[in-house]
Amino acid sequence: MVKEHQSKQSARKESQEQKRKDAVASANDLTQALVDHLNVGVAQAYLNQKRLDAEAKQLHIGATNFSKQTQQWLNLVETFSGALKEIGDVENWARTIEGDVRTITASLESVYRVAQENS
Repeated sequence: MVKEHQSKQSARKESQEQKRKDAVASANDLTQALVDHLNVGVAQAYLNQKRLDAEAKQLHIGATNFSKQTQQWLNLVETFSGALKEIGDVENWARTIEGDVRTITASLESVYRVAQENS
């Protein structure tokens, strides 16, 4: 009877040990599955972040290029505006000279007439 009890006790211990090993293995499998599932999410988040960083870099480069082009356009418009101003100044100068020449011509014609009348 004692031997029978000991053999049953031993069988139960072995059964419990096997169940414990199975439970530990199942827990390890579950943990590994959860870690794998989380790693997929983390990997996807990492890839998304990497893509966002690349797009942000491209956007920064584009904004920098746009800023440079805008500055070039502003310089070009400023130069053009200065040229137009100079043209306006030359036109005004030409009108002034034309008026002076007309005045001189009128004076010379008047002097010439007076000289013709006196001769």
